[in-house]
Amino acid sequence: MTLKERDKKHLWHPLTQHKIHPDAMPIIKAEGALLFDDDGKEYIDGIASWYTAMYGHCNPYIIEKVNTQMRNLDQIVFAGFTHEPAIHLSEELIKILPQNQEKIFFSDNGSTANEVGIKMALQYHFNKGEKRNTIIAFNDGFHGDTFGAMSASGLSVYNGPFEDFFIDVQRIPTPNNENFEEVINKLSEIISTYNVAAFIYEPLVQGANAMHMFEAKYLNEILKICSVNNIITIADEVMTGFGKTGKNFASDYIETKPDIISMSKALTAGFVPMAVTSCTQEIYDAFLDDSIGKAFFHAHTYSANPIACSVAIAGIELLGSEEIQKNIKNIIKSHTDFDTKIKNHPKVKATRQKGVIYALDLEIEMDRYGKKRYEIFDHFMKNGVCLRPLGKTIYILPPYVITQGQLNKIYDTILVLLSSL
Repeated sequence: MTLKERDKKHLWHPLTQHKIHPDAMPIIKAEGALLFDDDGKEYIDGIASWYTAMYGHCNPYIIEKVNTQMRNLDQIVFAGFTHEPAIHLSEELIKILPQNQEKIFFSDNGSTANEVGIKMALQYHFNKGEKRNTIIAFNDGFHGDTFGAMSASGLSVYNGPFEDFFIDVQRIPTPNNENFEEVINKLSEIISTYNVAAFIYEPLVQGANAMHMFEAKYLNEILKICSVNNIITIADEVMTGFGKTGKNFASDYIETKPDIISMSKALTAGFVPMAVTSCTQEIYDAFLDDSIGKAFFHAHTYSANPIACSVAIAGIELLGSEEIQKNIKNIIKSHTDFDTKIKNHPKVKATRQKGVIYALDLEIEMDRYGKKRYEIFDHFMKNGVCLRPLGKTIYILPPYVITQGQLNKIYDTILVLLSSL
């Protein structure tokens, strides 16, 4: 049997309606910005495999570091034990995180990183003797698939069957020049009506919400109001972290820094699963007590796995390198040049860019995961480009090692699509 046939016997893929799109593409090799299928055809990975492999697939520098670590220490329980890779990683993360971050908590993926942040915020107030049980979040934000993260997410296409089981979340629109006063009034109304524990948000770019972008100055005003009201702020940097917006973190664009930051995806460069939730010293101190009940009882078997930590350290070293920083600037300029060429195309409704993240909305009507979306996806794959449209939104978020020729092929394939609509 072929890999496709074997796949269909037992596997259930994420975010897939198998009735509409039954076949999954077998990938047997990856290198740099390229993927290779079981027929030997190559594809340019225009989304860094869901924003993870930012330094390229099978990066030899990372492989060398992982190989060394695997020969020394593979796994050790992190409750009551520690090891050099976790300590080293914490030191390197604190160097590049916003200056108010002091403590590092390990988990397994982006959803759990946000779950940890939400639990930290709720228990912070509980430990201080305050009953605060409401979370504020943006409309149409996305924070993951565990229950706390789902509760904070506003995309019902993912969460509809589970909404009766969610924690209490009140929502505000993402701010812009037209609605900013409305957003502030809504925020003030929620704060005066509910016992608000935390505000969770994707800073500047909402990934799953079709790469919706908004300005730092508006978010900063919201964060200032939260700070005055002792509302814990949680920046979901799972997608935006590690250079994608042009800075180490999207929070670097914002004057008021978050109390808690969640990270995953590019943290481990597409090699292995791991996540981090960082927080301020003030958050951490609220859990220090003679009572065991005030400790933070959240754990994952593979927390701070030494191999994953070694990958993350190597990734941070690459992020800070002259070569990667130069590549990031080149990608940003290439996107800007492409935007100049395409933004007035009759089949393009709108475009936007933040760092290496570029998105365009097609001037057509279609369902997010309907038949037309899969036709567009297939167009890209047939032309050797891996892009995953979010409904009518096409976005590019490439590995930092992508070549100019590979970028140009992505742009050309988009232009061919527009001509065919």
